Amino acid sequence: MSDLLVTFPFDKLGEAPEYRPPAERVIEGDIVCRNWDIDSARNGAVRAGVWEATPGLNHSIKGETWEFCLILSGVVEITERGHEPKIFRAGDCFIMKPGYVGTWRTIETVRKVWIMA
Repeated sequence: MSDLLVTFPFDKLGEAPEYRPPAERVIEGDIVCRNWDIDSARNGAVRAGVWEATPGLNHSIKGETWEFCLILSGVVEITERGHEPKIFRAGDCFIMKPGYVGTWRTIETVRKVWIMA
């Protein structure tokens, strides 16, 4: 396969190290995450991968990052500060733009494709 066409090998991701979000971002739960970096471009300014998290509630702060998400499995409730919560399930996708601040509640263990720039 060419280096210019990259696929996401969902069935061959293998094991990824587990980690927890920073304690100051966790609101409730014992959240355990795993991440698989798939590819990057522009000296790491654009990155893509697969991410997984167990149930819990945490602060979500994008800073200067733009992020596209496609939910592969699970259920999340995302609440932008000052707005109503939105539920996302497998097949749903969304973008969190730079400056986004809110909460991310994982209701059922979630796995998503992410692209950040």
